[in-house]
Amino acid sequence: MIETYIPLFLVFGFAIIFAAGTVMSSGLFGPQRPNEEKLSTYESGMKPVGTAFERVSIKYYLVAMLFIIFDLEVIFVYPWAVQFISLYTDPAIGTHAFYSMLLFLVVFEIGFLYVYKKGGFKWD
Repeated sequence: MIETYIPLFLVFGFAIIFAAGTVMSSGLFGPQRPNEEKLSTYESGMKPVGTAFERVSIKYYLVAMLFIIFDLEVIFVYPWAVQFISLYTDPAIGTHAFYSMLLFLVVFEIGFLYVYKKGGFKWD
């Protein structure tokens, strides 16, 4: 049984060795002439202003949360919608599929309600 996985282990082993060798060889053979300009912080060609510990607006996190919600919803709902007819040919599977998707959508709606309450849909 384990013999069938030997080629897979060989490919993973080769990939790990190749990745580690590539990273090590770039540090070994690459030019190493650091100076003050190369070691300075780069922010779009402008000098950095302020500290790195400034507070970020909640809007940033709300937009990120909206992106994740929409992304996950599309990833899970689209295949379910494509298989909608074939799922409901068997009543036992169809009922289970319907209620599991309903629970999934309710959880996502809780996320939408949270973003709505925090004002994430107001783009001013």
